[in-house]
Amino acid sequence: MKLFLKEGVFIDTDHPLDISIPLVAGKANLTAWYVEPPRFEPVRANGFIGSVAEGGSVNFRDVFFNPHGHGTHTECLGHITKEVFSINQTLRSFFCSALVISLEPESEFNEKDGRIDHVVKTAQVADAIRGIEKVEALIIRTLPNKKEEKIGKAYSDTNPPYLETGIIDILEKLQVKHLLVDLPSVDRESDEGKLAFHHLFWKVPVNPDHERTITELIFVGDHIKDGAYILELQVAPFENDAAPSRPVLYQIIAEN
Repeated sequence: MKLFLKEGVFIDTDHPLDISIPLVAGKANLTAWYVEPPRFEPVRANGFIGSVAEGGSVNFRDVFFNPHGHGTHTECLGHITKEVFSINQTLRSFFCSALVISLEPESEFNEKDGRIDHVVKTAQVADAIRGIEKVEALIIRTLPNKKEEKIGKAYSDTNPPYLETGIIDILEKLQVKHLLVDLPSVDRESDEGKLAFHHLFWKVPVNPDHERTITELIFVGDHIKDGAYILELQVAPFENDAAPSRPVLYQIIAEN
């Protein structure tokens, strides 16, 4: 099916490009922020067993997981505010223009703890978006892009790559509302709780922006080329600062 955008331009809905990471039970699932692996457990109560394999009539499982630490999730400013804000109330429009860019973080020595940081630099993003005047969603794929590592990595205490705060100025100029990254966070894993990028992106506490979202722990397969797409960003309807999400890209087709 082709969905009309404007005269001579369509999106291909028959070939969606899912950039979310599925949640699975156990250690095969990725983890971040020192959480234990997710658990899927059959309900066992009053003689009932929620497992057909164990003799139950239906599969009826409790699922234990953390939105921030176990997979693709979308968060709102409620992630860093005293007042509770819900992503389910913040994200009310689900389709937007999007741009995929691929960048290899640069290495630098961090004097505070002596570790080597890997940082997506402002100049790299500026070069990648050259010629683009406006886009609603920016999707950053970091390189190298090894699927087996990104969908099952134990990120805790590995000092993953993060974004330089100067990128915020570029996002402002592009009028970006939604930022998507294949990292556990846009900020450094150990930053003394400052979360500088988060605060600047949402303009907290000076002028809080309730429309912007950050989506972390995506995976953009190599078959998806850099360039322009339409993004569908759907979240599970959790009344929480963050919720599991399924960002899906659609190719834009221009017909003569």
